[in-house]
Amino acid sequence: MNNIISVINSYLQFAFVRNAITVGVLIALCSSLLGVTLVLKRYSYIGDGLSHVAFGAMAVANVLGMAKQSTFIVMPVTVFVAVLLLKTGQNKKINGDALIAMLSVGALAFGYMLMNIFPPGSNISGDVCVTLFGSFSILTLSGNQVIVCVIMSIVVISIYIMFYNRIFAVTFDENFAKATGIKTDRFNLLIAVIIAVIIVLGMNLVGSLLISALVIFPALSAMRIINNFKGVVLCSAVISVLCSFLGMVVSIVMSAPVGSTIVATNMIVFIICFIAGKIMGI
Repeated sequence: MNNIISVINSYLQFAFVRNAITVGVLIALCSSLLGVTLVLKRYSYIGDGLSHVAFGAMAVANVLGMAKQSTFIVMPVTVFVAVLLLKTGQNKKINGDALIAMLSVGALAFGYMLMNIFPPGSNISGDVCVTLFGSFSILTLSGNQVIVCVIMSIVVISIYIMFYNRIFAVTFDENFAKATGIKTDRFNLLIAVIIAVIIVLGMNLVGSLLISALVIFPALSAMRIINNFKGVVLCSAVISVLCSFLGMVVSIVMSAPVGSTIVATNMIVFIICFIAGKIMGI
């Protein structure tokens, strides 16, 4: 045990490790807050669809030689698609599930095709793997990327706290919220935009394919042991931050992929919470 602690302390001496853990914890916190709303509003599939769209946009950025500035391409594209999905999902003539499936598959195929036709580097498989699964990309964040992640995370958390009551109302009973004068369309749009921002930020942590797990698992785990909204949000935040921190520490010590380790940690915690919920009868 002492050896493990000493190894962790030795790694924390490096600035890039401290930056990675800081960014990872902030992204995990943001993901957990909106994850509860996504699960309760049955919007979980939107996060998965947007993550695939983000992969396509990331591929375009890599082909254009803008890998370090990819956020400035990926984020506007993902936000635009999130708004598009929200608007078209309200159109009864269009099946929302089919549209998301089409965009997901199309974006993945388009991104992979571009990276093969115009390879950004000599190791195409490695570039694709990093984009999809995160690999160790969070340990190579530039100073500007860290600043952008910290600022955007603070903005997301501040917006959530500021509009908590309205988000709560829209989440549980949208018709009642509309009757009380709340502009539900605006807050649904706000939720979609924040989800898109979280998806983009989380790509550096767990990759485009695994980010939806980071959003959903903490919320599902918290719902197994807590039965009120505020408690679920707080518990989800704690679970997400702890799982991300532990996952990153384990991945660094054992030289395992960061994203996969964090998701595996979340899965273990979900199983524990599921069993605990059954025992407590929740």
